[in-house]
Formats: sequence, structure tokens, C-alpha cells
Amino acid sequence: MAHDPHYGPRTVEEVLALGEDRGGRRESTGEAPLTSPAPGFTHQRASSRLWSLLDSAVQAAGVSAEVPESVNAVLPDGLFIPDLVVVEAAAAAENPVTCDADAVFLVVEIVSPSSSGRRTDRLPKPPYYAEDGIEHPWRLEREPVPALVVPEPRDGHYVERLVAEAGRETAVEGPFPLKLDPGALVAPRR
Repeated sequence: MAHDPHYGPRTVEEVLALGEDRGGRRESTGEAPLTSPAPGFTHQRASSRLWSLLDSAVQAAGVSAEVPESVNAVLPDGLFIPDLVVVEAAAAAENPVTCDADAVFLVVEIVSPSSSGRRTDRLPKPPYYAEDGIEHPWRLEREPVPALVVPEPRDGHYVERLVAEAGRETAVEGPFPLKLDPGALVAPRR
């Protein structure tokens, strides 16, 4: 493990210059750094399964979009790495490292079970997404029971519109129609 002698805030450019780090994530709000370890099995299982549903929904809708996992989303006041993003294909082809908020159809945050992860995914990220015009910021809660929270923008912030609960298949209309059961996203295979 390399030691990083830097102390204090970093700009978006400085964070991006650090390069890829398969062991963790480096994000920033303003110039305040946010770091987190690589996600565990339940998180990866949910991400993989939701990616598959979203990719199929994007293709069925005939939209020219990519569905990358853990990509750098650059906002005017920060750099976030949502667990999943649906982004315009042209934007993904133009810059293979980052995407700007105006090219984003949807972001998905899969809430970490740690207290700091829960705070980060629920509190600082949504206001930045709202401010930058991201209309569809989904949040997959894993605890106490799996649930997908689908908000809608209203007056510069988000209001919960739909909560899909575990054990029940729910139709989610936007931005790409699909049906899902949050419990099936996180359940281990038997």
C-alpha cells in the first residue's frame, strides 16, 4: 500500500490525477474528501443484478446509453462515484474517465451498512445531485430490509415518490421502465 503524504482538501482535478484505485473510492464534496473501502459481496450482488435490469431496460427503450458501475460523475461542486450510472453513450465515448451531470439519466447509490456510508449516501450526495439537475437518483437501502427509494425532484430537492419493498415486485416507470424486487437484488443464490 502506498502512502499518500497529501493532507487536506483536494480539487476534482487532483482526485482524478490519483488514477484508478481498485481498493477503494475517492470522492469529494466541494473540496472535502470522502473515501470508502471497496464494496462487499451483498453490495456487489445488488449492483450486478440491478445493472442487468437497467441495461435491459435501456436497450428495450431504444436509448443510446451506457450503464457503467462506479464511474466518476463530475458535478460543479464535487466528484462522486455512484454505484451505477446511466449516461448518454456519446458522453461515455467522449471521455472514458468521467461524465458530467448533464449527460446523466440516472444515478444509483447502494447504501453501505456502515454508519459513515449511510450518512454519505443519504445526506450529502442527494442535494448535489438535485442542484446539478439529475432527475433520477435512486437509493437502494439494504438494511433493515431491502428497499429501493425512487425520489422525484421538487423545488431544488428530492421528495420520495416510490419505495419498492422486498418481497414484492414493483414497477418503476422512469427513466426506463422496469420491474424489480429489492429483496431479490440482495439475496444470495442457494
